[in-house]
Amino acid sequence: MSYLDAQRVVAGEIASTLSTIDENAVDELFAAIRQADRVFFVGVGRVKLALEAIAKRLAHLGIDTVVVGQITEPAVTEADLLIVGSGSGESAIPLAIAAKARSFGTAVAHIGSNPDSSMRQHASVFVRIPVQTKLSLPGEVPSQQPMTSLFEQCLLLLGDSLALMLIDDIGADLHGLWRFHANLE
Repeated sequence: MSYLDAQRVVAGEIASTLSTIDENAVDELFAAIRQADRVFFVGVGRVKLALEAIAKRLAHLGIDTVVVGQITEPAVTEADLLIVGSGSGESAIPLAIAAKARSFGTAVAHIGSNPDSSMRQHASVFVRIPVQTKLSLPGEVPSQQPMTSLFEQCLLLLGDSLALMLIDDIGADLHGLWRFHANLE
């Protein structure tokens, strides 16, 4: 397969998948982010990398963000939001963290592929990215890409879409956002 063929597959799958995400669910997540004092993120593997990028971008927009496990992680409270990224909704560490967060009264949002996962008992907001998971459940959108690449790509772009919604909501000056960018690099 040539590069052009490969990029057409990847871009096509992403565009197709993003168009199937429920806008009302995204609006619920957006509202939860806006209401939270702090937004915590938890995921594992490449999902965690996508969530770290989302956390960074939201921090550029003035949202107080925390990636679970970072050395300066503060205590979570009932005024906060935990966003869990897990395609299957069955990953052990995110499940345990979600349960712990709920025990403190923290709101939990799940971005995943499996609406019937164990995460369902912890999350009050669910945004479904309906792509193939490691569980290969019925109704999942298949992908030509390896493993869960399509989920991770769409997760990152969902985060960028939320960032653009926030920019519009707060009336941010795009050039002015550079003041929040790292400057010790």
